[in-house]
Amino acid sequence: MGKRILIIGAGGTIGRAAAAAALEAGHHVIPASRSTTPAVDLTDPASIDALFAEVAASGPVDAVVCAAGSVPFKPFAELTVDDYRAGLTDKTLGQIAVVVRGVEAVADGGSFTLTSGVLSRHPVATGTAASAVNGALESFVMAAATGLPRGIRINAVSPNVLIESPGYHASFPGFTPVPAAEAGRSVIRSVDGVETGQVFRL
Repeated sequence: MGKRILIIGAGGTIGRAAAAAALEAGHHVIPASRSTTPAVDLTDPASIDALFAEVAASGPVDAVVCAAGSVPFKPFAELTVDDYRAGLTDKTLGQIAVVVRGVEAVADGGSFTLTSGVLSRHPVATGTAASAVNGALESFVMAAATGLPRGIRINAVSPNVLIESPGYHASFPGFTPVPAAEAGRSVIRSVDGVETGQVFRL
């Protein structure tokens, strides 16, 4: 019998790839986004709580995948402190909130898989805020792995710019875009594997 996998951000490119990979692996996917019922907004703790309460009412969640969160892309000179704050609030603190508020809903030996990105290690001209956001998220994953209870694991998938996102390609000169399906496979590596505290770089 497959695992019950909650995928937050299921309507996005990585979320759809993760769902496809999970279904192919024989798992049961529970999609969640701002447009599902219940809707979830990573900047609203109450909506995160409501999501976990509804999903857990049908049984333990074996894995949570978070592929949601946005961050401003602007040249450094145009970025304000509020831009950094917005990215950290949405993508970093939003995903951290999913772990902190969802840990009790995850089954013993379950897992969290978060989503960061290549800018944590390779900067581009418009990506300073994204670099800060992704780097903080990856550091959280490394540290949280040492303290999660009941054998729960946590990893991050950190993809290069995606083939399916051509609007971003010009901002990543010389980078080799990767297919979203590769990110989906890395999600399954996190969900079905034994690793924890790792960043799967694509």
